[in-house]
Amino acid sequence: MVRCWCGKQAITRTSWTSANPGRRFYGCPDEGSSCRWIGWYDPEMCARSRMIIPGLLRGRNALEERLEVAIGDVWKWKIYLVLSWILVLIVYALG
Repeated sequence: MVRCWCGKQAITRTSWTSANPGRRFYGCPDEGSSCRWIGWYDPEMCARSRMIIPGLLRGRNALEERLEVAIGDVWKWKIYLVLSWILVLIVYALG
């Protein structure tokens, strides 16, 4: 069992920095604590992994952003469709 500098039981966290993508480390369970980093849980990754993983993460983030935009567009078109049918019904009822 690994203990934090403040005496609490440390938890494992994951680093997503460019230097250590996906590498796990021991950290303090208290989010507001000044002793966040304690030590590495995993061995250091090879240079190729450190080169490839950040690019994969950027690609994934870009896809998630595009998905959010597409979902927003779907709602916009659903609203347009409902409004157009309401307009058609109004025109039909008046005519």
